[in-house]
Parts: sequence; structure tokens; C-alpha cells
Amino acid sequence: MSESKKATMQIRDNGSILVKGDVELLDAEGNVYETKPAFSLCRCGHSNNKPFCDGTHKKTGFESQPRAEG
Repeated sequence: MSESKKATMQIRDNGSILVKGDVELLDAEGNVYETKPAFSLCRCGHSNNKPFCDGTHKKTGFESQPRAEG
């Protein structure tokens, strides 16, 4: 039996949330989105492919650089 690697989510400065690892992404009704081993979720709200990022944040000037408190 192999041990699965922990999934990670990284908030990118002025951009998307990068998701890596074995995760299941569901909509509000519990339907499963088809994903790859790594994918990006929209944070700016302007993507034409929500919930996924399509790079629109670069055109809209989205700015956000949150940091975890240590």
C-alpha cells in the first residue's frame, strides 16, 4: 500500500490559488469537476472559466498578497 502525498493549496501573489495533489473539486450540488494533478482556481472573480483561473487577473490588475501569520 503506497502512502499518498498531502495535497497543497498555494495562494499566488496577485493571482490564482494553485492546487496540487489528490483532491476532488465539487460544485455546490456535489458534482465533480474534472481536474488535473495541478490546477489553478480563480481568486479575482473575473475568469470566464470559473472556478478555474484563465489568467484574466493579469488584465484586470488584481492585487492581493496575503501572508499566513507565523
